[in-house]
Amino acid sequence: MKEAVYIGANPSTEPDLEELVGLVALGDEKAFASVYDIVAGPVLGVVRAVLRDRAQSEEVTQEVLVEVWRTAPRFRADRGTAMNWILTLGHRRAVDRVRSVEASAARDHKAALLARTPEFDEVTEQVEARLEREQVRRCLRTLTELQSQAVTLAYYRGLTYREVAEALALPLGTVKTRLRDGLIRLRDCLGVTA
Repeated sequence: MKEAVYIGANPSTEPDLEELVGLVALGDEKAFASVYDIVAGPVLGVVRAVLRDRAQSEEVTQEVLVEVWRTAPRFRADRGTAMNWILTLGHRRAVDRVRSVEASAARDHKAALLARTPEFDEVTEQVEARLEREQVRRCLRTLTELQSQAVTLAYYRGLTYREVAEALALPLGTVKTRLRDGLIRLRDCLGVTA
């Protein structure tokens, strides 16, 4: 009968990873060094598969191993193996890094777009205002004389309906009707949708 050949240390003399994580939870630095030696390579592999960048992968791997040191008391062997727990921490941390980098790039892109937004163009605003005024004047010319007078007094001189009625020596109801009709015609002429 052949004797079993072990590569590396004899499994019966070394504690398994779950036991080592239990010792790390108690603050055992030597146990953490063993955990580090066992899992650093696999964690780096998982993280590198997500990040694709060696420097960031090494950085995230270090963060994961620090997290293992801090959160070892949370490990529950009844929920899975220590290796799976640690690799899950690594994968989550790598995905978080990708999301963080993407969010940062999106913020930078948005900031760059805002930086390229043209400043207030006073000349354009003046030209647009002048064109709008001319269009209003043209549309005012399409009103009847009474509508035009009522609209001018109410909206350009700031008179109330009652004051417009007194200024034109007309009943208040007639002024309100003329204003309503005049405003409807202006709206239609200007192409404003209600």
